[in-house]
Amino acid sequence: MNGVKTTAALGCATVLAFGLAGCGASFEGSGSKDAASAEQLALRADDPWAAEVAEDPSARVAGDVRDGVYTGRGRGMEGWITVTLLIDDGRLTCLETAQDGESQSRGGYEAIRDGVYAQMIEAAQGPDIDAVAGATITTAGVKQAVEDALAQAGAENMTDAAGDAAGADGAAGADAATADTAATDGATAEKEAESHE
Repeated sequence: MNGVKTTAALGCATVLAFGLAGCGASFEGSGSKDAASAEQLALRADDPWAAEVAEDPSARVAGDVRDGVYTGRGRGMEGWITVTLLIDDGRLTCLETAQDGESQSRGGYEAIRDGVYAQMIEAAQGPDIDAVAGATITTAGVKQAVEDALAQAGAENMTDAAGDAAGADGAAGADAATADTAATDGATAEKEAESHE
């Protein structure tokens, strides 16, 4: 009787093993048909970062700018974005784009890390770059950082953006307002003192 039970158990185990083998995923590394389809689709989709940025080697920064290295900053989704520019004979070269506090889940993280924004800045020779899909706020922060750096180099029409970048946290703007108020109050007090004499 034990032999019959053992044979029956082995037979059931064999049938179960063959039955479960058919339930495995049909694509390596996936756990479901949907995951496999997404993986296959990703292999066929165009890489959004692979697009070449056309650059004109004769293009120059608009306006009169001083040669040198300038670092500007702009506000990203979760922190500051900095852009370091080299200006040599009116030609702009992006030395570095960096982010403080941006996470990988943000759309522009890869574009900063992979140098896509740097290529776009050099091609545009300024802040006039196209938005990266899914990274509208990051792109705006990059533009603001470029405008800030160019304002430091003496480019006209960049001072408003540079002031916004420097005073984004309100400290620079508050300090300037306090200094203006103090100067006005001092001048008023001096006039009053002269009139009472």
